[in-house]
Amino acid sequence: MLGKKDPARAPDQPAVLGPKEHGIDPQLVSTNAVRVTQTLQEAGFKAFLVGGAVRDLLLGIKPKDFDIATNATPEQVKRLFRRAFIIGRRFQIVHVMFGQDLLEVTTFRGASVDEAPKDAHGRVLRDNTFGEQHEDAERRDFTINAMYYDPATQTVLDYHDGIADIRSKTLRVIGIPEARYREDPVRLLRVVRFAAKLGFDIAPETRAPIAVMAPLINNVPASRVFDEALKLLLSGHALACLQRLRQEGLHHGLLPLLDVVLEQPLGEKFVRLALDSTDLRVREGKPVSPGFLFAALLWHQVVEKWNAYQASGEPPIPALHLAADDVLTAQTDKLALQRRIASDMRDIWALQPRFDRRTGKSPYKLLENPRLRAGYDFLLLRCASGEIDSEIGEWWTDFMAADGAGREELLASKPKGEGDGPKKRARRRSPRTRQKAAAPNEGGQ
Repeated sequence: MLGKKDPARAPDQPAVLGPKEHGIDPQLVSTNAVRVTQTLQEAGFKAFLVGGAVRDLLLGIKPKDFDIATNATPEQVKRLFRRAFIIGRRFQIVHVMFGQDLLEVTTFRGASVDEAPKDAHGRVLRDNTFGEQHEDAERRDFTINAMYYDPATQTVLDYHDGIADIRSKTLRVIGIPEARYREDPVRLLRVVRFAAKLGFDIAPETRAPIAVMAPLINNVPASRVFDEALKLLLSGHALACLQRLRQEGLHHGLLPLLDVVLEQPLGEKFVRLALDSTDLRVREGKPVSPGFLFAALLWHQVVEKWNAYQASGEPPIPALHLAADDVLTAQTDKLALQRRIASDMRDIWALQPRFDRRTGKSPYKLLENPRLRAGYDFLLLRCASGEIDSEIGEWWTDFMAADGAGREELLASKPKGEGDGPKKRARRRSPRTRQKAAAPNEGGQ
């Protein structure tokens, strides 16, 4: 099999694969990534594309990000580029900027982490040990992410049979899985994300410890868990990732959000619609709003508490704000939601009762709200899931598209739930308007 390890090959000697063997299309490689590797090589250093970029190139996919590995130190890398910045505490890396294009350059890491500072559970806290290329390959998490591509020679260096695992669609941790998960428990989430995203099987020895070691996630800083959760949800395969989390026993206790997302009968269809819409937008290269996505995932927790507060005597609007506070507080304990994202979520939730007011000046005032589009897209999700009557979404679609006279006619029609009750009316809606009503998240995302 291509990439199968030669038993006689020394651990520090990779399999070297030429263009005919690996099949990478050079046209898929970023010109700026080539510039970085070329600049480093001309300065006398080794430099390769590495990690997910090489994996995607081998799969025939144009990578979204290009990471470079080199034997140059961060300081040496920084001196070679006009816009370069050293970042990182646990392990220093260099961000090299070309306009808005960011490339991440890492120095080869040393193999041993025995002397690195760790917490009581074995998680590595800080590790700036540099090393040789074969040591760097050993430090990477999965075999499919431990290959190096040199754009100049168009060769791939494969230290851990990554090519063979790509061909067999297998996700395999390098080294002893239990030790690697203990070093960095976020790898438990990464296993699930990559398996779901790529449609790979998890190797039995890689999968076996996952459920038992899941509680280690609780020792990871909330900001890192949030970053990984966001990558999972914005992978273009969010629903598959969440289903795989459940399958591997990683959902309970991991995040309050993931504990309930697929366990609430009233909200399951709503969540699936939101995730399907998000996945579609990611695959089409359209922007996605994290605030909108998290607002959708947590909405039915808010609804449950909102109803409870109203049942206890709170007026509807204060009850909604109290419910939002409760849900966001519960999330913040485990998930470091950025203030901007939490603010977007609150705004979207707070707009929902205002869509029920379809008389007088209220609809006109709502049209002036800067968050109208996000709130409207959220409303359409609620209609599509059957949570509320689809007539509400249709009314707002018509109202937003109508001219002044058309809006006055809609206001005079006494929508369902207002005035003397429902009043049927024949409306001819353009194909464009119908399309808008059927496409939730068009603007909110």
